[in-house]
Amino acid sequence: MMDAIDHLKAEAAAVAVDYVTDGMVVGLGTGSTADFFLRALGARVGAGLRVVGVPTSLRSEARARELGIPLTTLDSHPQIDLTVDGADEVELAGFSLVKGRGGALLREKLVATASTLEVIVVDAGKVVPALGRVLVPVEVIPFGWTGTATRLSALGAVTHLRSAAPAGDQLTNPAEHAYVTDSGNFILDCQWPTIADPPVLAAAVKALTGVVEHGLFIGLAGRVIVAAAGGVQVYDRPSP
Repeated sequence: MMDAIDHLKAEAAAVAVDYVTDGMVVGLGTGSTADFFLRALGARVGAGLRVVGVPTSLRSEARARELGIPLTTLDSHPQIDLTVDGADEVELAGFSLVKGRGGALLREKLVATASTLEVIVVDAGKVVPALGRVLVPVEVIPFGWTGTATRLSALGAVTHLRSAAPAGDQLTNPAEHAYVTDSGNFILDCQWPTIADPPVLAAAVKALTGVVEHGLFIGLAGRVIVAAAGGVQVYDRPSP
């Protein structure tokens, strides 16, 4: 049984799936909101829609197979028509996002970069006046990860190595129980007190040795669909 938030996610996904047309290459996002889109897309494929999907994670790949959505790869289709994904935080004034709570930020960003249109679907609780309420995931090389954490701290972040161990476990060596991404890397979840200038912070984090990618998505979303109790609103990125 769906709760109120799940109903909002489903409403946003129902709007997004209408953007998919026959013959498209579709990027398939990762996470709870993206899953509602996958369900809706699977239903349309079952009714005869012809598309191929590029999954952003092993999880979304497995889910798409369950739903009967034909799959391809980014190497086979380096240009994607439309990607639909969720976000952990959305700032509408600059169309900046935080993504990656599900651990798929690297592949999500690769797919987003290859997309003609990236559509983000969220419930209203994810919309904020400024980024910084949620942790920003940073995917890092396991080798020397503590040094990378120190360099992130120098940028003002409080860092936590994401763990795959059950909550509450006391770990003497956190790296032995670290969450490992689909690409074999660690994630440092970073809290900044404020993110006054997301593009500047994004560039500074990406420039650090040891950083593979980060969860600040700048200039990639072209449309945001927000579902609230009063209905669904669609926002397009303002022209530069």
